[in-house]
Amino acid sequence: MIRLVLAFTLALLASLPARAAVDIEEVTTPGGVDAWLVEEHSIPFLALELRFQGGASLDAPGKRGATNLMTALLEEGAGEMDATEFSIAAESLAAEFRFRVHDDALSVSAKVLSENRDEAMELLREALVSPRFDADAIERVRAQVLASIDSNSRDPDEIASETYNRLAFGDHPYGTSSDGTEESVAALTREDLVAAHDGVLARDRVFVAAVGDITAEELAGLLDRLLGDLPETGAPMPERIDYALDGGVTVVDFDTPQSVIIFGQRGMRRNDPDFFPAFVMTQILGGSGFSSRLMEEVREKRGLTYGIGAYLYPMDLAEMLTGMVSTVNDRAAETVAVVQEEWRRLAEEGVTEEELARAKTYLTGAYPLRFDGNGRIANILVGMQMDGLTTDYIRTRNDKIEAVTLEDIRRVANTLVDPDGLHFVVVGKPEGLSATN
Repeated sequence: MIRLVLAFTLALLASLPARAAVDIEEVTTPGGVDAWLVEEHSIPFLALELRFQGGASLDAPGKRGATNLMTALLEEGAGEMDATEFSIAAESLAAEFRFRVHDDALSVSAKVLSENRDEAMELLREALVSPRFDADAIERVRAQVLASIDSNSRDPDEIASETYNRLAFGDHPYGTSSDGTEESVAALTREDLVAAHDGVLARDRVFVAAVGDITAEELAGLLDRLLGDLPETGAPMPERIDYALDGGVTVVDFDTPQSVIIFGQRGMRRNDPDFFPAFVMTQILGGSGFSSRLMEEVREKRGLTYGIGAYLYPMDLAEMLTGMVSTVNDRAAETVAVVQEEWRRLAEEGVTEEELARAKTYLTGAYPLRFDGNGRIANILVGMQMDGLTTDYIRTRNDKIEAVTLEDIRRVANTLVDPDGLHFVVVGKPEGLSATN
């Protein structure tokens, strides 16, 4: 799952110059839909990515989980087709649709063959515009969601994540699970799901990318047909929320041989002028691979864990610098202390020239590997749009990485990294570690 066979990896490496040269065309349809297009006619195949901003954060008060349940029902029957008929129709067209939701967006991914494109897009249109929300489908999917919620209530990773988010964001949608609670999901009605549909799947918040065998003119017609009957405007977006956690330790007693530890502090907005220095700095602190400081100090030197990481997490309405690690209960206190020390060392000392060079090499070398298929490219392009980036970002991104200096990181480490504000949520039976709140 992490990687394919070596031959495929070598083929990707050989194709990097072509993959990095993504020619993006901006398209505006007669109906006013904006999209980014990468034409690629060598294979008769199209990947289409739609993302509706707001996602599960648009759940109405008291209806937490409505958007999640609604999203899971989009391919459970549409128009004149029930769930079985819809599935058979998609299979007969060799069309792949995926509907996913999180707190910032609802995403729709479609992969279709050129010969079946019109029929497949009409099927997708039915799912978006005319979902059935049949009673039997609602109850079947509701039962699946409730089973997931019940399972998560016994999963230390999920408990740690939900506890951390609740402490950091309180009553804001970010502070609760997008799945909802057993009580809120059990109470949802068909009317609630229709309201959630109209609140999220609206034209005023959709971002679109298409990659593959289609022209700009064809894409324009396709999108106006696909999206034209959706509501023009959706539910109001929630307000921004300030990260509310101060430094300290929260312990959740849970009978498990290992403690799950989530740690974090306030973060940085994606559009901050210092984002790239912060991004490179975070790679050095706890990024991918085995060369980060946290991996070196926590795993390699002390053997406290199999893996640990930290990353910038800029959401639409808040931002964090956060990380996660698991360790045996009798070494949880030591693990927390090492992370605290590395946070403090970064804030006070910055990074070395060798660390900076190594991080740049990794980040610039790994970036082209992300462009390994039409679907992934479409997903990247939609993410760029939602982040407010321009079409030349793919070309200039590595230059921005290379431009980061030691002084840039020293400045960001001094202003962003907050050892005293670092908070730990520990789920397990950690020995020698007491809660401070």
